[in-house]
Amino acid sequence: MSEKNINRRDFLKMAGASAAVTAVSMMGCGNQKTEEITGQSTSSKKEIPTDKMTYRINPKTGDKISVLGYGFMRLPTVNNRSARENGGEEIDQETVNRLTDFAIEHGLNLFDTSPAYCQGRSEHAMGIALSRYPRNKYFISTKLSNFAPQTWGREESIAMYKNSLKELQTEYIDYLHLHGIGMGGLEQFEKRYIENGVLDFLLKEREEGRIKNLGFSYHGDVKVFDYLVDNHDKWHWDFAMIQMNYVDWKYAKRINPSNTDAEYLYNRLTEKGIPVFIMEPILGGRLAKLPKHLATNLRERIPENSVASWSFRWIASHKNVLTILSGMTYMEHLEDNLSTLCPLQECTEEENALLQRVADEFVNFPLVPCTECQYCMPCPYGVDIPGSFSHYNKCVNEGYISVSIQDENFAENRKRFLIGYDRKVDKKRQATHCIGCNQCVSHCPQGIKIPSRLKDIDDYIEKLKQEKL
Repeated sequence: MSEKNINRRDFLKMAGASAAVTAVSMMGCGNQKTEEITGQSTSSKKEIPTDKMTYRINPKTGDKISVLGYGFMRLPTVNNRSARENGGEEIDQETVNRLTDFAIEHGLNLFDTSPAYCQGRSEHAMGIALSRYPRNKYFISTKLSNFAPQTWGREESIAMYKNSLKELQTEYIDYLHLHGIGMGGLEQFEKRYIENGVLDFLLKEREEGRIKNLGFSYHGDVKVFDYLVDNHDKWHWDFAMIQMNYVDWKYAKRINPSNTDAEYLYNRLTEKGIPVFIMEPILGGRLAKLPKHLATNLRERIPENSVASWSFRWIASHKNVLTILSGMTYMEHLEDNLSTLCPLQECTEEENALLQRVADEFVNFPLVPCTECQYCMPCPYGVDIPGSFSHYNKCVNEGYISVSIQDENFAENRKRFLIGYDRKVDKKRQATHCIGCNQCVSHCPQGIKIPSRLKDIDDYIEKLKQEKL
């Protein structure tokens, strides 16, 4: 499985018993360099041109939209961490402003947020950062994130929408998403948007110009996606957002049976003439932190490019993609993505074939399809669910998982896993404290059976501690 001498068959046997102590997002453990955490280069000092951004034209408005959009989901905190994972920490507004300035200077003009991001503080931070510029200098994308049943009422949903206008310091929204359609199936969609008249209200807002473009972001039940697309002639969607990257293109259902392959979603939208927003371009960090031998295949091809850049290039090579949203906490992330798309060098057929081979092998790794969206948080018992998954997956990909105490590197692997876990996740928040209440499960867009995955991780940890593998 890696140069750590783990036999793939044996590992899969172990992971099958634990269907895997699988996990996902590659944001590392301890204080590691950004390149180690994200697969994005921190050492390149290549000057990024300010006049080479790749743009796409909105067919409805004629607006030139930067193919790279700034996602305000992982804003930096004053402690130099991500507010997505560290919601109690104050957002570093000065750094947010500086990142925004750099993005605009290099041609990025679409900024995306949600009332749910950074525990409700993202829209406010974006409003401060963008209001320093003329309103025609940028495009705002936000969402009606009425997930919770207490927000399904007409008054509550409309209040959320109006609060977005207030927090963003704007009189209109360029791109408004019905957020997370598909979660809860068609019945929940009807309750959130149809029975309460909220969709009719939003259509009226679009007619009156306070919403320039109305669309939806899709997670979950594909029947809801098909229903909205099939009714395009009724509602006239201006755009739609899907999860897409070179692995999810054909293997989304392999990674998680509740997901839908991006090839199907993208092609359906393209056939209907609906422009596409992209989320999860690097699959929650997983495609920036590939297993070593897969990353080497890409680095050998173009040594100066980061591993993450390959997914952005692949996605942007699809002509119906209007913009790719990326949550960029640090300047290194922003610089790397800008250098990739200023300008875009489309993937060749040979490079597409290489990425397909990477995807073919990638799906054989038993990883939990967690994207660290934080929708499962906070856990009522304090468990750091994404942190536990993230650490385990990192160890899987770097080859620090043992299946037996007889393994050649057992002692080293045991030390790396246990010490790294204590550094990554406070002991009071580790998997062992999960009681299986299942409150998190219904909130997971990826359909992960979270308690059983946490139990698998905890069982593996106990076997490591007792040296009883």
